[in-house]
Amino acid sequence: MREPPEGYLGAEGPLPAGPSPALVEAGYRLEIADARFMHRGLGLADLAHILELREAGAVPEEAARALCREALVFLETPVEDFPYDPLYGDAYNSRERELERRLGPAAGWLPAGRTRREAGRIAVRLALRERLLGLHGAAADLAMTLAGRGRELAEVAWNDVTYLQPAQPSSFGFYLAGFGEGAVRDLERIRACYRLADRSPAGSGGVGGTVIPLDRERLSARLGFDGPTDHIRDGMWSADVLADAGWAAAQAALTVNRLAEDLEIFASPQFGYVRLADGSSRASVALPQKRNPYALSVIRGGAGTLIGRAAGLMAAGRTPSARTDNWLYGYGEAVGAVETAARLVRLAEETVREMEVDGERLAAGAGAHGSLATDLAERLTLDGGLDYRSAYRIVGRAVAEAGDGGWPAADDLRRAAGELGFGEEAARWGASLEEAWEATGKPGEIGPRWLAGRDAVGSCAPSRVEEHCRSVEERVARAREWAEAARHRTEAAARDLISAARRLADGKAK
Repeated sequence: MREPPEGYLGAEGPLPAGPSPALVEAGYRLEIADARFMHRGLGLADLAHILELREAGAVPEEAARALCREALVFLETPVEDFPYDPLYGDAYNSRERELERRLGPAAGWLPAGRTRREAGRIAVRLALRERLLGLHGAAADLAMTLAGRGRELAEVAWNDVTYLQPAQPSSFGFYLAGFGEGAVRDLERIRACYRLADRSPAGSGGVGGTVIPLDRERLSARLGFDGPTDHIRDGMWSADVLADAGWAAAQAALTVNRLAEDLEIFASPQFGYVRLADGSSRASVALPQKRNPYALSVIRGGAGTLIGRAAGLMAAGRTPSARTDNWLYGYGEAVGAVETAARLVRLAEETVREMEVDGERLAAGAGAHGSLATDLAERLTLDGGLDYRSAYRIVGRAVAEAGDGGWPAADDLRRAAGELGFGEEAARWGASLEEAWEATGKPGEIGPRWLAGRDAVGSCAPSRVEEHCRSVEERVARAREWAEAARHRTEAAARDLISAARRLADGKAK
């Protein structure tokens, strides 16, 4: 029989044999790896629980002081210096074993009214909150950078594309600012996820509570949560908070992935719209002329990985209720996903901020490849008395006959109209239509005056781009105020909790 390690939980009862090497390698090491981000949260959870046990009269005063002293030492010990040992299972078990080694039987008061899963749930929520604020800050910086570049390039015309095909002339600043709007939505998703994680499982006891009179509201406040979970069993075992964190991370990465997909094309010499900074690029080993857009590859690959992580968290969550399998893998996957997303978003912000934009090259192609055709068809509808579908067919014929390098004049339109059975309508087109036609513009001559005609809310007129960029900046400012308040609340709660624990440890608590 395999001897259990000293102090192995259950060795004196149902588990006289120790864990198998296969279990340690596949399971326990996975759990103990989470200590890197749970160490501080487990320490704060211990301190709050010790103080609450004392308030409830459930632990002797001397034991409470001793527990506080050791818990404070644990909290101040760097995670890499703490004796976490996978032979004991998860991080909680290693901490309990170390506490027993230091305090002997007095350590046995700490588990009263609390499962190890409760401590872990608290720690992972604390870790998630911190990292969600980090992702929120990265997304806020990205939105601000995109708004700034949008304003800078609001009057730079270019041929916008759909399906990577020439669509219509637009403003390149308008294009970039659109991703800023997406980043603002990411901020909203991150805040929503934070609010879900900002509920405290502390004081949950076993399955439906504990007979020890723990005050869950007070525990929640001590840990800096917005309030306790409303249902103990749900709060302890529902893993949707982890899945939501995974999806918020994946969505933030998808926002920058969509931009990175475009920029990889726009940065190629065949397009030459943008040039990535040297720091965003990497040289080819074999091809001395190449500037590989490596930052964009990191973003794109990372986004794909995060989609997989989010799907994995959902798949793991399909387990029956009150099982550990979804949490066993979920802690590290969810926290790691948010950390990865923050790195990707920060990389995207730097890439956009430092890239050069060739405004002359962009403007030279504005209106080319027939991309003014929609404007011409709309002119026929406004001034020529034709329904749009008929105007669409006439312009389509005229543009096709002019070829890729040409552009139809008014006479070309009349001829196309006659060929399609609209000769009588074309005969009534007068000088006013031709003047309006000329105002539509020509390829390579699209500039700020042309863009100004797109003046609906949210459109590409430079004044509207400026308006939208201000809106992004204002919403980001409000989001940053929220984040600062949330961070201040959690940091203040941690300071107050540690101070209260020190007073108890020093015998000064009332």
